[in-house]
Amino acid sequence: MPKQVTTNVKELLASAKWAFATRRVARADAVQLMCPASQAVSGDLVLARVAHIGSHQRVQLTEGRSSTLYPGDLIVAACGARYATDQFEGVAQIDPNGTDLLAGGGCLGIMRVRNGKMRQPTRVVPLGLLGDANGEVINLDRYALPAKRTRTDACVIGVIGASMNAGKTTAAAAYIRGLRAAGFRVGAIKATGTGAFGDFNAYLDAGAHWVGDFTCAGMVSTYRQPIDRIEQALATLIGTATEAGCEVLVIELADGVLQTENAALLRRPEVREQFSGFLYAVSDALAALGGQTALRQLEIEPLALAGLITTSPLNVAEAKAATGLPVLSKEELTDPLVAAALTRSTRPSCPDQLAA
Repeated sequence: MPKQVTTNVKELLASAKWAFATRRVARADAVQLMCPASQAVSGDLVLARVAHIGSHQRVQLTEGRSSTLYPGDLIVAACGARYATDQFEGVAQIDPNGTDLLAGGGCLGIMRVRNGKMRQPTRVVPLGLLGDANGEVINLDRYALPAKRTRTDACVIGVIGASMNAGKTTAAAAYIRGLRAAGFRVGAIKATGTGAFGDFNAYLDAGAHWVGDFTCAGMVSTYRQPIDRIEQALATLIGTATEAGCEVLVIELADGVLQTENAALLRRPEVREQFSGFLYAVSDALAALGGQTALRQLEIEPLALAGLITTSPLNVAEAKAATGLPVLSKEELTDPLVAAALTRSTRPSCPDQLAA
């Protein structure tokens, strides 16, 4: 059990920048600091002081805005792992002498590898783990949504991609906008990835009636988490969105279909059966064809292609010829007639007409 640190914790926490991933935390629960921070596990809350500004020059706050970081700033974030092919791969470990800000949404860990285009990560010095009045370390899981196993009658559309930055969120937000314009109550879910407000806010801005992600289920990141836990989190998010009255759920998986946790989820028949269909975001025709082959091994045939490929008419033509799949641009997905038609093309459980 970590030992208590005697200091004016209330003042320190009041002056700290609380990261987006901690937004469900009841701050009044944190009354002491616990050491050593090296005993942190994924989801444990950490108070840290910024030592050196690197790649992440801002932290995303619980209020939904970014705050510029300066050396000496205090932040509250969560221990976690990260997998991002365009940025960092890191593990959920805290080094008391200095640890890395792996994601601006508030994920702290130890970087293992980085993309060559990235600077070194921003470094922070942990002051301790947040503890409650009983001397227990506070973990994000404490504030998770109640677990659910509800089977939904809603239409569930997955948005998956060939890679990070393939245009998944843009496609998902456009589809949400089109569905909202068609009169549907839409739920938006980020099922895997690392906690950040970019996708969350994009869904809200598009008009989703209910938005949730894996941080709502108690995880700062799904990387290196047990697949059973991620599946349970997905069930909880689907059940909660359904209880909120959502008729269509748009669920995005981060990174690409080959990413370890995504692939493991999609290999499970009981997970695939929850989806009515999938949009597949890609950047070019070869990724479309290769991804189609990989997805067929998972018994998935996308409803359509979307994403960055739609910016290139030549790539679109190549992809259509190679895969036989339609390609839907952002503008098309925002069209209520297109969005409704895409919904009607899925399983019979989906709505079969424009909502009033």
